[in-house]
Amino acid sequence: MSTADRPAQVPDPQAVSAGKTERRKPAVTTRALVLGAVLIPFHVYWIVTVEGIYHWSHCTAVSLYWNVIFNLLILLGINWALKRWAPKWALTQAEFVTVYVMIAVASALAGHDSLQLGVPDVVIPFYYANDGNHYQDLFFKHLPQWLTVWQPSVFMPLFDGHTTLYRADRIEAWLQPTLWWSALVFAVGLVMIGINVLIRRQWTQREKLGFPVVQLPLEMTREGLNVKFFANKTLLIGFAAAALLDLYNGGHFFISGLPLIDVRHDGGHFIDTWMLGRPWSALGRIGIPLYPFCIGLSFLLPADLSFSIWFFYLFRLAQNVLAAAVPIPLAPQLPYLNEQCMGAWVALFVYAMWVGRGYFGALAKSIWRGELSHEMDTGEPMSHRASFFAIVAGMAFIVFFCLRAGMNLAVVVVLFGFGFVIHIAITRMRAELGPPAHEAAGGLNSQTLMRDIVGTKAIGANNLAMFGMFWWFTGRGYRTTPMPVQLEGLKMGEVSGAEPQRLAVAMAIAFAMAPLLTFYFFAHLTYMRGNNPMIGHNVGIWDQYASWMQNPLAPNVPGMIGMGFGGLLVAGMTYMRTRFMWWPLHPAGYALGMNFGVEYFWSCTLIAWILKVLITRYGGHKTHQKALPFFYGLILGEFLVGAFWSAMMVVLQRPLYDFSPG
Repeated sequence: MSTADRPAQVPDPQAVSAGKTERRKPAVTTRALVLGAVLIPFHVYWIVTVEGIYHWSHCTAVSLYWNVIFNLLILLGINWALKRWAPKWALTQAEFVTVYVMIAVASALAGHDSLQLGVPDVVIPFYYANDGNHYQDLFFKHLPQWLTVWQPSVFMPLFDGHTTLYRADRIEAWLQPTLWWSALVFAVGLVMIGINVLIRRQWTQREKLGFPVVQLPLEMTREGLNVKFFANKTLLIGFAAAALLDLYNGGHFFISGLPLIDVRHDGGHFIDTWMLGRPWSALGRIGIPLYPFCIGLSFLLPADLSFSIWFFYLFRLAQNVLAAAVPIPLAPQLPYLNEQCMGAWVALFVYAMWVGRGYFGALAKSIWRGELSHEMDTGEPMSHRASFFAIVAGMAFIVFFCLRAGMNLAVVVVLFGFGFVIHIAITRMRAELGPPAHEAAGGLNSQTLMRDIVGTKAIGANNLAMFGMFWWFTGRGYRTTPMPVQLEGLKMGEVSGAEPQRLAVAMAIAFAMAPLLTFYFFAHLTYMRGNNPMIGHNVGIWDQYASWMQNPLAPNVPGMIGMGFGGLLVAGMTYMRTRFMWWPLHPAGYALGMNFGVEYFWSCTLIAWILKVLITRYGGHKTHQKALPFFYGLILGEFLVGAFWSAMMVVLQRPLYDFSPG
């Protein structure tokens, strides 16, 4: 891989901390914690409204949350004025990092693939129960009342709307499940931060992973405001191009005669194969997304990853055509894309652990013997032994919670154990490569793993009934997992000089506030408006578990073979990458491409890959570095104007221009 292909490394923390501004106030200050805590409710309300109520304008469907960058731009504008007229009050980069991390963690928890899935599940099985789906017979006796809103007098008005949460019986019915689920989310966060502390030094300092997702916010906030960065003419050109596009498209929603320049994945650019007949109709409708900011984010990727993302997306489509052309009765679900994806992610996790085996082994010995290693513990939010006990404490509460809910211990261990494997693998990929998004919808979860290995009857009805309640943790898509946000926050703190202990406090505040606020705003807004897409989005998964209970499935042998195939393919590609510099395929591209989600941006990575190859081949590394600000500008231009339209949607209470996928 050439130097230009690699993501730019974030600045050296010692070099940054040597700056006069950062020496003046490098710590995570109380005012930064207060500012972050004050801003969190606004962002949770924003996200629940646009993503949940309207199912439109998804802030959290991409790796770099644009609502957070939008907020950062506003604060940087204020900071510019403060640095000029009241420099003592100006925020430092460490303070900006604190606010950024708090809002990003809260956004992840309130996001589309997290608690927007979890909160509605406390009412869905009760409201949608009817004689046809038999929910009442299948689920009611297994769902604890202390975790659900089961009273018809409370949940029926929720779906009807035009009423209020603020009645004693409704508040009482919502309070207990809100507190219990918020406690569980906090326990999950405790496990995640403990794991991140244990892996941080290996990934940030020993392997020196690039952390592409945080490059932009770090550049923006250098010395409290990186004026040179924003004054770059190339950046301003890219910014203007994206901003003008979004301003124009936003005008379409006010002036009906103004034609829309459609760049969405579900918009006007697509290839429809339905008329071609079998097997080509298996391709379905292929959208051609042209999001400018996704092109910008994709340009930051290593060339082999951007190539692999679109290549393996087309490879997945080719498998669908082949399976339709040559059906095999013994394997009716060919090509077992979900199982391939599952095997790929497990193999990526195993590889990450294998590479760091020496460090992790020494770490385990140190924790076991109770030794304090100043070299290993320095710069961490907590000691490694404290991190280990944080993981144990968090998992102990998770197990207690699930056993009290009537689940079996073995199922709980697999449910959360495999779930954390996926979250860690995604965290590793984000830290190393930073793709525009990493959705893995379609069955990449612990529930499907257990179904394939032991069959649904062996799982038990009590566990199957509870599976739907954990869809937010190991379920639909993982785009909003907070674990990579935590690790990226620790990396940003390392660069900016923020005190890691207080940065961990900032994350804890976000983990404590976000679940409570998400439950509250969901109930508050839905009682006013009635049924919304945030609720209907989950009904299908309850139908699936009802089907598993009524029609037990045997172990899925072809599916397990598919898992093995995916894992071996990743292992083979990893071997080739370590042995041959010319090898063009990245195993992470295969893991991303084998499941739904790449549809949102595959053609954007294709365009970015072509541009990157042409620029580096004919202009070299220097030209590549000069071109980078243009792509930063594309991201910032869309994030500023697109987020403005999203915020106006909350104010005006109507759909406006949606510039991002979801």
